[in-house]
Parts: sequence; structure tokens; C-alpha cells
Amino acid sequence: MNDTQAVQLLRDMLGIESLSGAEGLHADFLTGQMIAFGYTKACVDEAGNAVGEMGDPAAAVTIVLLGHQDTVPGRIAVRMEDGRLFGRGAVDAKGPLAAFTAAVARIGPRAGVRFVVIGATEEEAASSKGARHIRDRFLAEGIPSACLIGEPSGWERVTLGYKGRLLADLHVAWPCGHSAGNRLGVNEQAVHWWQGVIGYTKNYNQEREGPFRQLLPSLRSMASGSDGLSEWADLRVGLRLPPEADIPGLERELTGLAQGVSAGPAVCSLGFSGQERAWVADKNSPLVRSLLAGIRREGGQPGYLLKTGTSDMNVVAPAWHCPIAAYGPGDASLDHTPEEHIVIEEYLRAIRVLERVLAEI
Repeated sequence: MNDTQAVQLLRDMLGIESLSGAEGLHADFLTGQMIAFGYTKACVDEAGNAVGEMGDPAAAVTIVLLGHQDTVPGRIAVRMEDGRLFGRGAVDAKGPLAAFTAAVARIGPRAGVRFVVIGATEEEAASSKGARHIRDRFLAEGIPSACLIGEPSGWERVTLGYKGRLLADLHVAWPCGHSAGNRLGVNEQAVHWWQGVIGYTKNYNQEREGPFRQLLPSLRSMASGSDGLSEWADLRVGLRLPPEADIPGLERELTGLAQGVSAGPAVCSLGFSGQERAWVADKNSPLVRSLLAGIRREGGQPGYLLKTGTSDMNVVAPAWHCPIAAYGPGDASLDHTPEEHIVIEEYLRAIRVLERVLAEI
């Protein structure tokens, strides 16, 4: 696969909308391209993942390159401007997935090594359906020798870790009353709970330096309404978790805060979802050393990243305990924005770095 073909691959991928849970057309396209570019086999698996393999299935070494093909909503016209390719997913994360696909196509079969490139489903939906399926598949077949996660790090950086996550959904409801009354309405109760969450995290973060080691809350959504007889309020809060976070303990704290703000005949419930523990990879693994060497050979100055979001690394790393890191072209500050784009030269540099890594590790 030459550079022109690699760029066209990404451009074509960006032209196929693939929201979480609706990745089918994109998976069919990508697996077809894998076959066209010489992969040993490619298919769409039971979870909707696009899976391509290069090499002998019985090889002693298996390298998994796990990206994701789904994107957040928001259509961006696919176009090239001044060496930049625009489109939803250019950075997060079709750019890294296309780089994986191209690098393996360029390497071709390698004696004793099997490459497995995966475009997972529902990474952006907090369900990580595709990654969970792949995790369980390799737990049954045999843990990979190493795993690369396809997420934007910039071509000169290697991401070693991601924070954990917890989503909390508060629901408050009770019979309607006049706004001139002296009771707290459901909206006030919901806001008081949110203020309690803020207070708790401020106390938790005392003497914890840096965002990666802190508990970071965000108010994801809020809604309220009334049918004239009862009124209700819903809040969704996301918490980004440091490595040492006690998730069951945190759930108990948030539940206690909810019980503390409910008043009168209010019905208050709190549900949790999206639980993922933080993960930090070993920076001295053969995989990371190969990435650093590949970046240097391409003229870069390598460095490490610890990210405050989550990725499919949080799903597979605790189960596999193999050498792992995240790598891919793109500026992560453009994730999910209306200006999402990737610099073509960076994309091609990342492919060359991956070629070196996969040829030598």
C-alpha cells in the first residue's frame, strides 16, 4: 500500500457514517479493503467488529492492533484543505485505525507472527461492546503477545494510561406544589446533590497533584418536567477516576449524598453505569521501547502521555496483562469538535513508525 492508497483509505472511511451501534456499512467496507490489500483473512464478527488478520493463525506471536470504527454524532464534510483531511472520526479514531490497517498491509506476512487489526464497535457509547467481545475471545484463544490501542496520541507520543470512569444517573420525583411554597422543588434537590458531588470531589482531591491523580466530575446532562400532578428532574454526572479510586466506595458516597438532599415525599433514585478502572501500562515493555525507537528513527522526539479520558485499553488491559500502549496520529484536542481533522503528513509518519515497530518487535 503506497501513501496515496493509505490517504484514500482514510478518506473513504471518513465518508461512511458509523455512529455507535450502526457501524455495519463501515465494517463491511473496511474488511473488504483488508482483503484487497492482501490480508490473510478478514470478516465482521458477532459484535460487529471489523477484524483482519495477517499471517499464520498458529504463529507463536500474536500482535493485536485494537482501534474503533464508531464516532460521535455530527457530520463534517469530508474535504482536503492545506494538507489537512477533515471529517468526523479523522482523529477519533479512524485516523489511527486506518494507520494500523495500512501499516500491516505494508508489512505483509511475517514469519512466526500474526497481526490482528480490529475496528471495534461502540467505544464511544461507553458500552465498549466490540472490545469486550475481543477481550473474551482472546481470553479463550490465548492472550496476545502485545496490544496496540488505536487512539490519537500525536505521532511523537505514546499514551501509557487512561483514567477510569463512573456514570451516575439521579432521578428525583414528587407531587407538584406551588412554587411560592417553602419546600425545595425537585430541581433544587437535584442541584443540591450536584453541589454535594462537587464538594466531595474537592475534599477528595486535596493534596492530589495533577488531573490524572484527581477525581474529576462533569455534569453530562440535565432535564426536568411536570405533568401537572407530579414533577421530576434527572441529572447525569460523569466522574473520571484516578488509578487508586474505590468504585464501590464512591458509589456508596454518591448514594449517601442523594439520600441527604431528598426531602418530603420525594422519590429519589440513583443508578450507576459505565464503570471502568484506570490503567497505566509499563513504560519499559518491549512494545513501548519499540514505539520510542520507531519515533526516533523517523526524526521525532518521543514522549509519554497519561490521558484523563477512557479508551478500550481500560477494557482489555486488566484482563490480558500483556504489553500494551496506545498510539495513533492526530491532535486529541480536536476530538468530537466541529473542526476535527488530521494532518496528512502526521498520518503518514505514524504509519511509518508502526511499520518499524511491527517489523522489529
